[in-house]
Amino acid sequence: MDKKLVLIDGNSIAYRAFFALPLLNNQKGIHTNAVYGFAMILMKLIEEEKPTHILVAFDAGKSTFRHQTFSEYKGGRQKTPPELSEQFPFIQELLDAFGVSRYELENFEADDIIGTYSRQAEQDGYQVKVISGDKDLTQLSSEKITVCITKKGITDMEIYTPEHIQEKYGLVPEQIIDMKGLMGDASDNIPGVPGVGEKTAIKLLKEFSSLEKLLESIDQVSGAKLKDKLAEFQGQAKMSKQLATITTEAPVELQLSELEYEGLHKDKVTQLFKDLEFHTLLERLGGELTEEVATDLQPLDFRIIEEIHEDMLTNNTAFYLEMLEENYHHAEIIGISFANETGYYYVSLANALQSNAFKKWAEDDQMKKIVFDAKRTEVALRHKSIHLAGIEFDLLLASYILNPAEAVNEVAVIAKRYNFSDIYTDEQIYGKGAKRQIPEEQIVAEHLVRKADALKILAERLVSELKENQQYELFTELEMPLSLILADMEFQGITIDEERLRKMGEDNHHALLGLERNIHMLAGEEFNINSPKQLGGILFEKLGLPPVKKTKTGYSTSADVLEKLEHSHDIINEILHYRQLGKLQSTYIEGLLKVMNPVTKKVHTRFNQALTQTGRLSSTDPNLQNIPIRLEEGRKIRQAFVPSEPGWYIFAADYSQIELRVMAHISGDQKLIDAFNAGLDIHTKTAMDVFHVNEDQVTSNMRRQAKAVNFGIIYGISDYGLSQSLGISRKEAGLFIERYLESYPKVKEYMEEIVKDAKQKGYVATLLQRRRYIPEITARNFNIRSFAERTAMNTPIQGSAADIIKKAMIDMAARLTDEKLASRLLLQVHDELIFEVPDNEIDVLKRIVPEVMENAIELKVPLKVDYAYGSTWFDAK
Repeated sequence: MDKKLVLIDGNSIAYRAFFALPLLNNQKGIHTNAVYGFAMILMKLIEEEKPTHILVAFDAGKSTFRHQTFSEYKGGRQKTPPELSEQFPFIQELLDAFGVSRYELENFEADDIIGTYSRQAEQDGYQVKVISGDKDLTQLSSEKITVCITKKGITDMEIYTPEHIQEKYGLVPEQIIDMKGLMGDASDNIPGVPGVGEKTAIKLLKEFSSLEKLLESIDQVSGAKLKDKLAEFQGQAKMSKQLATITTEAPVELQLSELEYEGLHKDKVTQLFKDLEFHTLLERLGGELTEEVATDLQPLDFRIIEEIHEDMLTNNTAFYLEMLEENYHHAEIIGISFANETGYYYVSLANALQSNAFKKWAEDDQMKKIVFDAKRTEVALRHKSIHLAGIEFDLLLASYILNPAEAVNEVAVIAKRYNFSDIYTDEQIYGKGAKRQIPEEQIVAEHLVRKADALKILAERLVSELKENQQYELFTELEMPLSLILADMEFQGITIDEERLRKMGEDNHHALLGLERNIHMLAGEEFNINSPKQLGGILFEKLGLPPVKKTKTGYSTSADVLEKLEHSHDIINEILHYRQLGKLQSTYIEGLLKVMNPVTKKVHTRFNQALTQTGRLSSTDPNLQNIPIRLEEGRKIRQAFVPSEPGWYIFAADYSQIELRVMAHISGDQKLIDAFNAGLDIHTKTAMDVFHVNEDQVTSNMRRQAKAVNFGIIYGISDYGLSQSLGISRKEAGLFIERYLESYPKVKEYMEEIVKDAKQKGYVATLLQRRRYIPEITARNFNIRSFAERTAMNTPIQGSAADIIKKAMIDMAARLTDEKLASRLLLQVHDELIFEVPDNEIDVLKRIVPEVMENAIELKVPLKVDYAYGSTWFDAK
């Protein structure tokens, strides 16, 4: 078989992935976008190239032999963002799991390692593929060495062969270094000859073939100015060529034979993808490892019954209701199983629904029940006109509280975590993907009965663990009652004014066409606005706007770039508006119409109660917590959300700056406490303290920056993150953070103490004892440890705020019942509760909602609630 070596420039590809993909996080809060992008490229290469040998080369450090020639080599490069640095250990773990060799060499760059191995492999008859985002490597191109440079995104590549280089530049690969010697390279701080760009360099090399021959023949160069520049900077040009030359003789220690690729370690890759939550890549990989179906399970005596008798369903019965579709609002119930002191039973849905005994038992709150996912179970039975009551224990919620980092939605996974192994996984029974199917009833029945058995056995164990952790109250008084309130909200749904939403879609479509015409008129020609390449050409070449950022493939037209050019030309605002409207149209207007029930005209979102590590709720199908409100057209989408009854109103109440108030309470910082108790505007107060000015001297920009720092501190923002959000330098951003912590010393003290505490205990906790385990806080790697420290600082604040609004929902539901009100709680969106209210109850809600929400928990500072109401969600502002 022909030998093929793939060489990957590790640092370059990691950077490319980081900046090409949005800043993704997994549930542990670890940034993962660079790892995800790297994994995509790696899988694509292995699949398409089928290499016999593979190596990823990394830079060993900041200092290389080139710095001895020119100390400013690569000077001026910004420090690697911590959000990227913390991902390098995971990239290395990824490579190890894939069985891919990785290598770095002190005093040399990744380019030199690649240069050395590519030449060795070429001489030994290998076909070589080099993968990088750095065009410097194109100098290595030859008959056997192909250099692939990342273009758009991360998997689109430009293929550099000697033929392509000839076609593109009119040069041979060896002349690339001559070209760099002349034009320099700003990204590596290689100076070149001032005033000589790519076109001039190519023209000179076509005439003189090499830099040396050109410098020997300066007199023959046409143009006095150019001639003078070449004469003056010939030493700099020679040095620049030397800096740009990749060595092919680095003292590498690995032999080519050691780079042989023998395939990935599927179990390790699977585990890593699960930990990092790369669900799509996991599917591409073929899902989790297919386990051999065990044959040594303990026999279980159970009955498949056609009729349920009252004596079968006792107090403390564990029961499990099976649905294979994720969205249980539409899913069909396959069957129901029971486990109690009288035995184990399985019944089909049809037979269960025909049984008065089942309905009576399900709705009797004196009959205590053990379930998995109370909300899901309650909603599914509500769709069958059964109101479930008496839920004593929910395995999903108990497991979530005890292990918030391991979000699972399967009984078997939790069971095996607690060494209960007499159970199959769903995949073993039903298969996966296209092979997924429901087997014969006997197999389904036994599978469901084993789930009910696991519920009954595990309930006692997990209750004991919750009590030991002082989390039993969190389970019984917060999460359990909340699950039934959420079930009621989901079942109720929220009404959509379909006609209005469709009209918005039409208006939006016309607005997009109008914007397109304006953009084409301002550009002086028609072009594809969604093509970054065409847009870049229009903005930076035709209209002559200053390019803010160049990528390896041309001009960057990302949102942050366009925002910096906002006042440079009228076209910029039009383009930004066009992009925002396009996203609204596809994601929100068309998206809502897609999930709306065509009969009831309602959408029934699902609240994820057992997902985030901070305890915050999220929502899916549709995600109603993410409707954009900064853009006027985005806010207007809320006009489509209306009450379900005529003459009713939408009533919205939200906590004002709840996380900042929690931070004041937890840190005990007197300045913050006094400011909140005095009812001051906290962002203005922070601006006064950070900028050392009086209140009347605080400008709107100062307040904006203070607000960013206030909220940034809560989320453990880095100087890089703050600089990006404020459009300032990292140095300025670092100074803001420093000044803030000087102004509020108890906040700084809290941050230091909580980190120390987390290192001792291995976790942090909210005011209501929700824990987040942070094992990475003792990691040797500085970047991983730093990220864990930031997580330790902000989790108690974010998590306590999440707990407070959950407590407010429970208290509010009870108050609505006590006052015998018809008003209904519909949604929770971050720090806001949304109700639908009859006209005659508006005054009651204006009184009781702030009262209940502001007294959900007692803090050292007051909780403040603002409310509004109107005929649509939009009007309730």
